[in-house]
Amino acid sequence: MFLIVGYVVILAAALGTYAVHGSLAALWVPLEYVAIVGLTIGGFVASNDIKIIKATIGALPSLFKGSKYTRTLYIDLLAMLFEILAKVRKEGLMSIENDVENPKESPIFSKYPALAGDHHVIEFITDYLRMMVGGNLNAIEIESLMDIEIETHHHEVETPGHVVSKVGDAVPAFGIVVAVMGVVNVMGSVGEPPAVLGKMIGGALVGTFLGILIAYGFVSPVASLLEQKAHEGSRIYQVIKVVLLASMSGYAPQVAVEFGRKALATDVRPSFRELEEELKNRKGK
Repeated sequence: MFLIVGYVVILAAALGTYAVHGSLAALWVPLEYVAIVGLTIGGFVASNDIKIIKATIGALPSLFKGSKYTRTLYIDLLAMLFEILAKVRKEGLMSIENDVENPKESPIFSKYPALAGDHHVIEFITDYLRMMVGGNLNAIEIESLMDIEIETHHHEVETPGHVVSKVGDAVPAFGIVVAVMGVVNVMGSVGEPPAVLGKMIGGALVGTFLGILIAYGFVSPVASLLEQKAHEGSRIYQVIKVVLLASMSGYAPQVAVEFGRKALATDVRPSFRELEEELKNRKGK
């Protein structure tokens, strides 16, 4: 939503101020629009493999949706982890073996559909719970493995933002290419009257204008938003990590989820009392 609002403001500022002292019709040079868009798409396709192209295109719809990583989702996550760890503390690690092996049929995971629907998150949790049940790795080894997996995941989700950013960097150059092509056309028409030449030169300069406007007004905001989404999506794995490691270090479930709460950004972090009340209310259900 804010992306569209921003685009409207950019167009209003760029075209509206120009319209005060010039004709918007002078900016309408369809072939230059086609050339710049074609060069941009061609550069994007030529510089990336099919996997990255699909990932980038697949990430674009998320820009028009609100974040799913809300305070409510994180409260659900901490409550779910608390319930798992409380069961382990009360009944032993082997008591969660069925939950880990069949998360879709688990009575614990099924209570939290928003989380159960994210197979990456559930897989991350169950993989490390499985290691805890096996008892073959210590906390330091698991922490190292978690860091590697989180880094790999973060690199993958950051790729669309980096790709779009590089495309944005190239668009002004494409605008110059289109402008130079227009100037070449002008040089071949030096015998025309000044009024005709002026119109042709103005049309050529539209290429430079379009390249800069599209790059910094339209492509760069998309790249920035994709990078923000990537960082936002990686935070949940850090929360899971600190909770599970705190549990492995011998802390009680209530203390372990407090570690996770403190790992949250302030805008989605519930207060200590808010989380405590939620855990008490859910325990009674």
